[in-house]
Amino acid sequence: MSEGPSLSDFMRHLQAILEESEEIGDSLERETRQLQIESAIQEAIIFGNRYRELVDQGIDPLHFVNPATREELPQHVSKLETLSIGNALCSGCGARLENDLDFCASCGEKR
Repeated sequence: MSEGPSLSDFMRHLQAILEESEEIGDSLERETRQLQIESAIQEAIIFGNRYRELVDQGIDPLHFVNPATREELPQHVSKLETLSIGNALCSGCGARLENDLDFCASCGEKR
């Protein structure tokens, strides 16, 4: 059974699409598409480097860890509620807090 395409196959595919994007007539659409593809290439490089780093340290990068305790899942929040709640600022650094995190993504301070 084949494992499918590799990360380098995916990156070659992205490079080919990037070259093809030069043919997009509308300059704004071309620039937008190229930015998307370049971002995907950067993420693939970051993933590949991180994966190799974990393997070199003897860590299985694809091993999923189950939580030690079974906490109750948060209640479903509608899109409207999500839009109305998302304006909290961190007391430590003043950055905008993400709704789904219980700490500041910028400085790490707990909510």
